[in-house]
Amino acid sequence: MQWFRRSLIAGFFVTVPLVVSVTAFVWIFRAVDGFMGPLFATWWGQELPGLGLLITVLGLLVIGTLATNVFGKRVLEQVETYLLKIPVFRTIYAPVKQLTTALSPDNKYGFKRVVLIEDPERGYVLGFLTKEFILDRGRGRESLLAVYVPTNHLYLGDVRIYDANLAEYPDIDVQQGVRIFLTGGTALDDELRASR
Repeated sequence: MQWFRRSLIAGFFVTVPLVVSVTAFVWIFRAVDGFMGPLFATWWGQELPGLGLLITVLGLLVIGTLATNVFGKRVLEQVETYLLKIPVFRTIYAPVKQLTTALSPDNKYGFKRVVLIEDPERGYVLGFLTKEFILDRGRGRESLLAVYVPTNHLYLGDVRIYDANLAEYPDIDVQQGVRIFLTGGTALDDELRASR
């Protein structure tokens, strides 16, 4: 029963963002094409195949440009705040946004790098470094790492805390790390180098 539940949840978290993303893109394309196609046909005198796709890509570029400047970022954050108040939208959008943000290479709060830990109980553990921090329990300051270890694809996993001295950093970037987890380890190179 536990395997069934875990597999069902993992399947949901893998399928839903993919279906939502593809459906949203197709819907945007059809809406733009449905609006611009006839308008362009009456203005130009003929239909232009692919016009909806071209305008959709240009729209995404404009939104991306807007999202990278200070004023545009504030406007988009405000719009996002209002949208996150919608319960159904928040349930789907928030996890997808968190994952894509974590995978973004220019995000300081995301996966920083791939880390390899020799755990005495579990053997070698491969995961993503998410945070380096200091713990003070009255016996001196300890340097620790928060490591996200996916347990089923990338959507489900554990956050484990390790002593920073146990960490080694293999020559794997974050995108390669994602590929390794998505392929169940088959994308690992035959030989790896790691440094402290």
